[in-house]
Amino acid sequence: MDRDDDRLSLVLSSGTDDRLTGAAVLVVGAAAMERKVEILLQFWALDSFRADRITKDHGLSPEAGTEGQTLWEWHEGMHWSEMLRQAKEIGDVSIHACSLSMDLLKIAPEDLDPLVDDVHGVAAFLAAAGAAITFV
Repeated sequence: MDRDDDRLSLVLSSGTDDRLTGAAVLVVGAAAMERKVEILLQFWALDSFRADRITKDHGLSPEAGTEGQTLWEWHEGMHWSEMLRQAKEIGDVSIHACSLSMDLLKIAPEDLDPLVDDVHGVAAFLAAAGAAITFV
């Protein structure tokens, strides 16, 4: 399975729990369908993957508003980081930290949770990602 239509390539830049959960659901689904998954973590998404912050509350995106906050408080689903761990167990899922974002946020590789496989530049990610990339 090497064709682009058998792959899910995501660029995650938001670090809010609702957006990371949405992305994790997509990744689990793709892994279950035996699709290769490539994820590039940029900016605030990357910051959420710090080992000492990954399970902390990252809030919701502004458009959730107070009604969304109330709904989210009732959400009893699995944390997005655990969903990604499961996806990596069942499928070919690679999570890359963006080297530029690492520099800007002054994050060292050892600061990241083991979910993150490596550090990539944009060119390396694009080469691995194929033709279709989704920004979340």
